[in-house]
Amino acid sequence: MTKEDKKELVIIGAGPGGYGAAFRAADLGLKVTLIDPEVNPGGVCLYRGCIPTKALLYVVNTMHEAERASEYGLAYDKPDVDVGKMIKWKNKVVSKLTKGLGQLTKNRNIEYIRGTAKFKSEEKLTVATHDGEELTLGFKNVILATGSSPMELPNIKIDHDVIIDSTDLLERNQIPESMLVIGGGYIGLELGSVYAALDCKVSVAEMTSNFLPGTDTDLIEVFKKENKELFDAVYFETTVEEISVKDGKAVVNFKNGEGNQQKEYDKVLVAVGRKPSSDKLNLEGIGVKTDENGYLLVDDQRRTSVGNVYAIGDLTGDPLLAHKATHEGRLVAEVIAGESGATYAPKAIPGVVFTHPEMAWCGLSEIQAEERGREVKVAKYPWSASGRATAIGATNGLTKLIFDPETGRILGGAVAGKGAGKLIAEIALAIEMASTAEDLALTIHPHPTLSETIMESAEMFLGGATHYSPS
Repeated sequence: MTKEDKKELVIIGAGPGGYGAAFRAADLGLKVTLIDPEVNPGGVCLYRGCIPTKALLYVVNTMHEAERASEYGLAYDKPDVDVGKMIKWKNKVVSKLTKGLGQLTKNRNIEYIRGTAKFKSEEKLTVATHDGEELTLGFKNVILATGSSPMELPNIKIDHDVIIDSTDLLERNQIPESMLVIGGGYIGLELGSVYAALDCKVSVAEMTSNFLPGTDTDLIEVFKKENKELFDAVYFETTVEEISVKDGKAVVNFKNGEGNQQKEYDKVLVAVGRKPSSDKLNLEGIGVKTDENGYLLVDDQRRTSVGNVYAIGDLTGDPLLAHKATHEGRLVAEVIAGESGATYAPKAIPGVVFTHPEMAWCGLSEIQAEERGREVKVAKYPWSASGRATAIGATNGLTKLIFDPETGRILGGAVAGKGAGKLIAEIALAIEMASTAEDLALTIHPHPTLSETIMESAEMFLGGATHYSPS
């Protein structure tokens, strides 16, 4: 194979990281080949993750708003839920976005191959196409962006019927009468919230002492206060020992501080996290190194132990977030295009849980500061002091900023409440720009908005907020 026969850049996986890398590389003049099993780019995020989940959450949140409107003098009858139509709506959203990405791929003259790929050598890939062909492709550089898949528990076999994962749940158009969610992380909370709102009796079993392990508890308390009756039951510090299927139902054996228990559910959703989808790439065949959890080891330009092989997104470890993957993808495209100074060095990657209400955070958390022994000053602004929050019935919310006590520099921040995912971007920008409390306090925010809670949190660090006094 001559040098001319080699593809300039091959990208395996067309999720937000893969297509982000492909589009940026094409814009920089590289000839790109993008490989993915789906008919169009989108990856897990668009087809089976972020987007379909948020489409369903939007419907559910609309129900929440309608129910709460009676407090303001606007009463509605209980909505007539057409689950089949909801699923069609979700599928329509997915179809529109993925087709759009397909068109963007064509507009950039990117070669798109529908299939799966693995390494044959350090210079060649074999591709099993959707049409049943097997291709051999040479490459100069390759970006691995195959993402992640739902993690399983060693003692529980997912049968994709009664015992299911998040992909299975998003494809169903019927609401079970009862469901157990194993795992109280963001996937379990988001999907559990959807089905609980649709009159499914949802229970949650979490092995730690609270929802969202590793998250500051004050954010979780906002969620709990708003959702006291959302779940049928919640079992913390609980392990699921065994599940058997009898007469089409799941018989679940728990173990917790109250001893052994047995419960029966129509469905069990296993939502205990995700694992890197790297096992079919033949990484060991070319010497790409991974850590003990299977994540690929990369440098600050996302280069693996094999010089012309790069990895991005969920393959490289936490946080497993689409926007992190897109950022990495664009970075690697720039590196391959010759921008040698480009490096991966984010100061803050926002995370958002799209429940009702939303929870979002970025940068250093209080828990991390304590674990690292770092002295910080925390300013918490309750939304009960916000005019906008009061006007829209969202007074349970919370905004907080975490500062270096000496310099006033913003190290982290979090929001729990309506639209938290929108507000967190300002805090992330402040951290990236090395802003101080004074910078935020002197930035005039529009009134009345929830964004003022960020400004007033900064004012609290400086000695006192306009609309709130902690004493």
